Amino acid sequence: MKVAVIGSGGREHTIAWALAKNPNVEKIICIPGNGGTALMKKAENYKPENSSLESIVDIVEKEKILWAVIGPEDPLAKGLADMLTARGVSVIGPEKKAAHLEASKDFAKNFMEKYGVACPKSKSFVDIADAKSYVKTQGLPIVIKADGLAAGKGVVVAHDEKTALEAIDSFMADKSLGDAGNTLVIEDYLQGVEISVLAAVSLSEKTRLDGSSCIVPFIPARDHKRLLDAAQGPNTGGMGAIAPVDDLSDADWQAFLDRILEPTLKGLIAENMDYRGFIFFGLMLTKDGPKLLEYNVRLGDPETQVVLPLMDSDFFALCQAIHDGSLQNFSLKWKNAYACAPVVVSGGYPGSYKTGYEIDLSEFSKHSDAGEVFFAGAELVDGKLRTSGGRVLCVSAFGESFDEAREKAYRGLETISFTDSFYRKDIGLPGAAEST
Repeated sequence: MKVAVIGSGGREHTIAWALAKNPNVEKIICIPGNGGTALMKKAENYKPENSSLESIVDIVEKEKILWAVIGPEDPLAKGLADMLTARGVSVIGPEKKAAHLEASKDFAKNFMEKYGVACPKSKSFVDIADAKSYVKTQGLPIVIKADGLAAGKGVVVAHDEKTALEAIDSFMADKSLGDAGNTLVIEDYLQGVEISVLAAVSLSEKTRLDGSSCIVPFIPARDHKRLLDAAQGPNTGGMGAIAPVDDLSDADWQAFLDRILEPTLKGLIAENMDYRGFIFFGLMLTKDGPKLLEYNVRLGDPETQVVLPLMDSDFFALCQAIHDGSLQNFSLKWKNAYACAPVVVSGGYPGSYKTGYEIDLSEFSKHSDAGEVFFAGAELVDGKLRTSGGRVLCVSAFGESFDEAREKAYRGLETISFTDSFYRKDIGLPGAAEST
């Protein structure tokens, strides 16, 4: 059986790695994939002729692929799942209508409020003057969010009025994020610590009719967004992740299920959405319990790189259960272990950086217990791995304790080298995660 994995990041490498464990998955077509997937025995990279969704569909049809897992948000928001489904492909990824939960923060906030999802108070604006007036009357700190997809660059936590007003001008007047900033969501600031909960979703016309629609949460994880140790420096796409997290109480977990997950499921059903894939709950743990900051309509990155290695169930079997409507009865099992995955980036990231440096894995290969390398910004050129992006790779390792997992991950990471590499040294330690 052939399975397509759409995307080129560390998340997609991890998905391909997890799929490859199933003996019935004979070939994984990665579109476009990266240097890591190029090295996999079961995988093959296919570069589309252009950036259009049609070019992806053409590859899937040419290769007679019957299953596809869509990793990134952009093709989901543009309707790739709908296009592939119409051609008879079993797709893991929500339809375009459901993907709007991530593609538009305004839509997502209206959805949360409509169905009683616990979240911070917010208001949306299309007028610059109105947005600025609201900031001046609400008090500080305050959170400014661009409505559309902005590759993680569309959120500003403003601790002073000047920063808030500059963010509004940047997004709405200067069009720094293009059309993503045409509408702004201005949100109350929450004090707490963030966690991520990934989950499988099985919702279709069939499951709505027979009452088997469900969302099955995974173990909680935590991303570390800031570039520098102690949660300092600029925001990034993620400098490392851990799973599970120990500061989520049983009471907070139950509150998440009752006040966030269940209302979300009810809302998806009420809106007649076809959602067969994964959802990401970005949560803030506050003194009043967990609050939902955002939905992502796919697996998180780098959270996937710690969560999937801890999954003790077959990942492709999980995908099958999601799609055929048997998820409710699927036995999802987890290793009794911890995972840690620090990320290595190119010097200068998240600003400008150089690419094309050779990645030396010779020492890493000598350590069988040093974890798994998942590549993102890397490509295979003439048989050699070279850097091709900002976030280059991570080393994911697990152990019976968090300390063991962390020690293994960093031991492996320290054996990998390329010119001008950089990584944080405190992933998972107290104070390392951003507290806002």
